[in-house]
Amino acid sequence: MIISAKFVTSLKKFDKDFSSNISEVVFLGRSNVGKSSLINSLCKQKNLAKSSSTPGKTQLINFFEVLCEKDKEKFNIHFIDLPGFGYAKVSKNVKEEWNIYLDEFLKLRTSIKLFIHLIDSRHTSLELDQYLDNYLKGFLRPDQKIIKVFTKCDKLNQSEKTKLKNNFKEAILVSNLNKIGFEELESEIIKQVLGL
Repeated sequence: MIISAKFVTSLKKFDKDFSSNISEVVFLGRSNVGKSSLINSLCKQKNLAKSSSTPGKTQLINFFEVLCEKDKEKFNIHFIDLPGFGYAKVSKNVKEEWNIYLDEFLKLRTSIKLFIHLIDSRHTSLELDQYLDNYLKGFLRPDQKIIKVFTKCDKLNQSEKTKLKNNFKEAILVSNLNKIGFEELESEIIKQVLGL
């Protein structure tokens, strides 16, 4: 169970001096998929992660320290909010620089235990999401896992939800609007970081 959370720092790129001896969970997905809203809902805080009205405006890697409890044992983990992939009103050079920094960060940050790949439940077969999935699988270590989380599921009818679950067996469907799926996601995160 998540008890509390606070902002720690922002980094532009991988920094070996900012090391972590606690498990880390990375939230990633294309711009405007609802990363900040999802982190806020999980941590039960409205303005912990700042969401921008301009897709792609978040340009830094943001760290949050999250206090959790499992079987009366308390422990900390980091939630890491990455810049959105894809659409962003920035120059090609800036975009290329981001990609180099993010690639380096994801591959060199050894404390990452879990990648949460957020996908808009209305658009499940976008090329960018397929690329991201293949990219993560390309360097995934045995102690790491990817969870696919489908956001905005309140926009789907029942048959669309059933089809989505059939196509993605381990998918977790969430809705910030209706607060659906967060207990399941929270439990999955804690299970993975504790290696259960």
